[in-house]
Amino acid sequence: MMTTQQVADRMKELFNKNKWDELQDELFDENCVSIEPSNSTMLKSAQGLPAIKEKGRQFNDMIEDMHGGYVSDLLVGGNFISCAMGFDATMKVTGRINMEEIAMYEVKGGKIISEQFFF
Repeated sequence: MMTTQQVADRMKELFNKNKWDELQDELFDENCVSIEPSNSTMLKSAQGLPAIKEKGRQFNDMIEDMHGGYVSDLLVGGNFISCAMGFDATMKVTGRINMEEIAMYEVKGGKIISEQFFF
């Protein structure tokens, strides 16, 4: 079983390779929850890995062109991993946007059981 630090190290490795699907398949618990802010207009929260993957597909379908993005160094505290994330993209409906957020992941039993976004 992976420690929270090992999960964070593997996450960063996969973030750097832009392998979001592999990250979810390898590190997310099947019953993981993804929590969006209540005022989010683009995406809603999701329960379970299939629903989270569908949420990601829906997000990708909204993008016309991705101009760049980043993930900061990951910070581990207890069973939590946090980082800053951002991207510059042209969205199909709203045009070009710069989005910055804080992402927090909770790890239990070597797997990510929740992700939550703050923006």
